[in-house]
This record gives sequence, structure tokens and C-alpha cells, in this order.
Amino acid sequence: MSDTSTGTGKVVVNRAMSLDGFIAGPDHAMDWILDLMSAAAFPEVMAATGAMLIGRGTYEVAKQMADEDTTYDGGPEFVLTHEPPEEPDPGVTFLTCDIAEAVATALNAAGGKNLEILGADVASQCLQRGLVDEILVYVLPVLLGDGIRFSTPGLGRIDLEPFSNTQSGPVTMLRFRVRK
Repeated sequence: MSDTSTGTGKVVVNRAMSLDGFIAGPDHAMDWILDLMSAAAFPEVMAATGAMLIGRGTYEVAKQMADEDTTYDGGPEFVLTHEPPEEPDPGVTFLTCDIAEAVATALNAAGGKNLEILGADVASQCLQRGLVDEILVYVLPVLLGDGIRFSTPGLGRIDLEPFSNTQSGPVTMLRFRVRK
């Protein structure tokens, strides 16, 4: 677990979500996020981010979207997967270890800044293991009707403490501490 009193960053689940609770649309579509939000909308989040731990599915979708304007430098990227690709991806480290070890590795690489957790499955695993300090949600003004839900089935109850909400254009950012 991170400790902000020693200057170590926090583990933050970071999500963009439709108003009806989806983080990706049908067929894992995430282009609607770029239609409504840019990485520059909340510069303080980027400034506080030192590394990212990403699920393989989210990594693959982001790779497909890379041709679009997705300049998002959140520091070193770590992808947790059972099967790393045969061709290495420069700037991406593929991890095949336990979720707790993956979080520790990526948090160490964050250099005292926050570690962002991206991807429904990886985030749910981190929440189930008590590895998350905060959840940051960008609520976008769209109803998708179907897709990938905010959390995976079977996550169980996680109590949260709201501590911030900020509006930037059409996007509302909600922040919660995970109660231990």
C-alpha cells in the first residue's frame, strides 16, 4: 500500500465512464471518450501521475486508437497479461506476475508520483486485494446502453468516501478514497 506521508504516490483507479456506467461501448469502443474529453481537461491529474498499470484488453484498444490524437504521457506503462506479445512494444513493460507484485513494480517506477490503474479487470483485482487508495471517475454526458461495465461481476462491496468533484467543460470528475 502506498503512503503519502513518505512521498510515495497513491494507487488510483482512473476511469472515464458514461452516465449509464460503461467504461467502453460495444466491441470495446472507446472513441466516444475522445469525442468528449481531452487529456488536457484535468492537467493536475497528469502532473500527479508517474506510471500506469494497464490490463491487456485496454492496452490493445488503446493501441488501435493510437493513430488518433491521444497524446497522454502518464509515465512508464506496464501491461499485466498472461501472454506477452511476441513483438516487444518500445516503452511498454509486460508483466506476468501476481497483481500485488505488478502494483509494487509499477508504483516503484512512478518515482513518488501516483500509479494509475486502467482496465476493468485489473482495477477489480486491485480493489479486491485492497491495493487501491483512490478511484477517479470522469463522468461523460453520454448514454451507451451496452458495453464494458465500470466493474467486473463479483467485485463485491467496496465502501468509498467522496472527497472531490470538479467540472471541466462537459466532463465531471469525481474522486473517492477507498475505505480500508
